[in-house]
Amino acid sequence: MTHRRALTAGLLLALAVGAWSWQPAAHVAALPASLSDAEFWSLVETFSEPGGTFHSDNFVSNEGRYQVVIPELVGRVAPGGLYLGVGPEQNFTYMAAVRPKMAFILDIRRGNLQEHLLYKALFELSADRAEFVSRLFSRARPAGLTTASTPDALFAAFGAVPASEELYRTNLKSVLTHLTTRHRFRLREEDTAGIDYIYRNAFLVEGPSIGYALTGRGRIGNTPSYAELMSMTDGAGRQRSYLATEAHFLFLKDLETRNLVVPVVGNFGGSKALRAIGRYVRDHGATVSVFYVSNVEQYLRQDGLWGTFCENVKSMPLDASSTFIRSARGGGRGVIAPAPGGPGMFTTDLAQIQADTRTCAAGPAARPLASR
Repeated sequence: MTHRRALTAGLLLALAVGAWSWQPAAHVAALPASLSDAEFWSLVETFSEPGGTFHSDNFVSNEGRYQVVIPELVGRVAPGGLYLGVGPEQNFTYMAAVRPKMAFILDIRRGNLQEHLLYKALFELSADRAEFVSRLFSRARPAGLTTASTPDALFAAFGAVPASEELYRTNLKSVLTHLTTRHRFRLREEDTAGIDYIYRNAFLVEGPSIGYALTGRGRIGNTPSYAELMSMTDGAGRQRSYLATEAHFLFLKDLETRNLVVPVVGNFGGSKALRAIGRYVRDHGATVSVFYVSNVEQYLRQDGLWGTFCENVKSMPLDASSTFIRSARGGGRGVIAPAPGGPGMFTTDLAQIQADTRTCAAGPAARPLASR
């Protein structure tokens, strides 16, 4: 087949498939290969909205079955697209799986932006997973860990090492210097204080056993710890967390080093942040490949904002492979996965974004929380 005939055949096939296909669609490779420090910080500042509050600091995921959808997710989504997500570290695991060219992390809490700036510095300062975990939890690196160590071995070793206040102070100084001197980010006073608060109260004090907690009410008993989240499998016995392999870690380190994981403060049902991200993606000739929304739609419905969120997403550049990742309590394919906790644990499912946002006017009551 000649090159011209091959292109013609490919175009006809794409037209025949129509609006929906489980096959990954090709993405225009127009997203930046890197951002300058000034460009990165400009996106953070100009895309962000005023921060809001949530009933949890949400330092760590409470979704013990979130890896179950990864095998299907990588079959739906081609590498090289734009990743959108909410919340803390679970985004790294999904990014390591789908290999986006760029990512925006959007959350109503400025504390989430501060946590991702902390992660950014730690990724960039660390040569490998063991050094990263050492810095994250301010614990001396145990002997015997290598780039081939499993996450189980990694966290078992660090679990036997006490936290160090001295290491914490050294690490915090390195993090803030890296962000403000190396990158020249103009952190607000609240950002500096927020990074200190998160780094100390979550990672130093709680260590690898940290789990999801409600503000003022403490740890939720049936949620997995950080160590457990990193060691879980996708239901078929394969560990897929962002710390499962050195390759996963190095992919994310590279993405962070090139300033391509951009944290933004914003309400999914707001008028600015999602729209700004959508314009940016469109202006670069790309599409949103994955949008991890967790269970945020539940709160948007409660606040009467689901319709605005739907219109925000619908306005973004999408294709037939663009995929929501959603979480909900009970049901869903996640029930087949071994995970700590009882029946109240969150389960995870996938949905096609174009199909789910086609009829925003139907109203939030007519929309399922998780559809396929």
